[in-house]
Amino acid sequence: MITSLEDPLAPGAPAELEVPLAQLEGRLAALGQALQQSDADAVDRAGAELHHALVTAVEHFHRAARSGGVPARLRRRLALASAQVAAQREALARATASLDRAIDVLMPRTAPRMLYSSAGATERALPAGGLLA
Repeated sequence: MITSLEDPLAPGAPAELEVPLAQLEGRLAALGQALQQSDADAVDRAGAELHHALVTAVEHFHRAARSGGVPARLRRRLALASAQVAAQREALARATASLDRAIDVLMPRTAPRMLYSSAGATERALPAGGLLA
């Protein structure tokens, strides 16, 4: 009988890698769903669970790599999961930057010694001694 590293039932195949990898993929899916629903609490929970699943999967894969190797199929799945994490991180960074720009439009940052007037923020500077001078 010929066995290969691609055969998940092959003797010595790292079947123990399937569980943490499946958990990682599940946590990625949960985070994606929470992001689509714009549920901040669910995003926080899913993010924490994803972090834990990622740490666990990396530990398992590291041990497997030291003790004989990881099947190419599982390496590809881990690489895909890693790419999905990077894509979600980038999407969150873009959304955060967009939110920051919107907040800046709604609440512009003024010079520390300026007041608003009917003409805008730059028309009325505070006197040198402040409001009481």
